[in-house]
Amino acid sequence: MVEGPYKADEIELTSSLGYYLTKARNVLVERTDRAVKPLGLTAQQIGVILMLASKRASTPFELSRAMSYDSGSMTRLLDRLEKKGFVVRTRSSSDRRMVELELTPQGHEAARQLPNLGATVLNEQLRGFSAEDHATLIRLLARFIDNGVDGGAGAGCGLALPQDDPQS
Repeated sequence: MVEGPYKADEIELTSSLGYYLTKARNVLVERTDRAVKPLGLTAQQIGVILMLASKRASTPFELSRAMSYDSGSMTRLLDRLEKKGFVVRTRSSSDRRMVELELTPQGHEAARQLPNLGATVLNEQLRGFSAEDHATLIRLLARFIDNGVDGGAGAGCGLALPQDDPQS
């Protein structure tokens, strides 16, 4: 058994870290949904738009892996984005079994607007946090994530962490 602040017979749902992480995620998703609604998107869909725009993925498989979605969920998400006119799917000319994804002009326009919307949402959510608070929150969450990667063997979460610079 791993030592830590929680004991099975004393843990309470509404005071546990899991509760606060879930609640924080839900609040951020709700705020993001409101911010991207005028674009015709949801918080869940913006990850696909940004991954395609940044060329970090170009196939449903790459997106599924990068975003930790199962293939069925990714297919449904891409169906919705294609129907809304943000994404097109085409067969690869070199391998007809492969589906390639591309943003439409509407998808590129959304990708252009998303960084400003995202910054606004995050800045609203971080209201009252000092630069030091923000850097500490990022550092602590990165450590928390790292403990889940390879059982905490130090694989790293791949996030660029701010240093102890108060400007971070």
